[in-house]
Amino acid sequence: MARTQTVYLAGPDPWVPDADAVLARKRRLVAAAGLEVLYGRPAAEVGAERDEASARRIYADALQRLRQADVIIANLTPWRGVGCEPGAAFEAGFAAALGKPIFAYMNVRSDQEAELLGRIDRHGGAQLGPDGRWRDFEGAEIEDFGLPETVLLWAQARRFFVIVTDEPLSDCSGLDLCLRALRLYDA
Repeated sequence: MARTQTVYLAGPDPWVPDADAVLARKRRLVAAAGLEVLYGRPAAEVGAERDEASARRIYADALQRLRQADVIIANLTPWRGVGCEPGAAFEAGFAAALGKPIFAYMNVRSDQEAELLGRIDRHGGAQLGPDGRWRDFEGAEIEDFGLPETVLLWAQARRFFVIVTDEPLSDCSGLDLCLRALRLYDA
């Protein structure tokens, strides 16, 4: 097995309120691990023209970087609701289809939010149905396996860390844990 050299970071980081500082901390952590970081959406592209041609270019460039990366680390922190940033879910799935190793983490504010069912209950309500299955506020069945994410997002990760923190959008502990796990993977 070849040693990991490049890590693709997926997640909502380019859009968080203190994006420049968060991205700089993550770049330093990856560099300290002796690795090159690749982003799906480099900061320069996020601020580019907001038209369809630019969106297609960003998409194609992200896929090229995913193919180039040795490993993906996905920040699956809940974003604008109970689930992760949709682009991160796509990137993780694409990397899985390419056979890339995936490490993931999720930052949450409380232990209750550490499980998907808990986040759904907190954000819109969950009830145990007469069939013994959990249902959301619309009556749709909740995929309840006691996991932090859906089965497909959780199972594709070689390691999936959940961090309870007061700063879910900027805490870098999960990235650090993924980098440590990656060193064991490379050993």
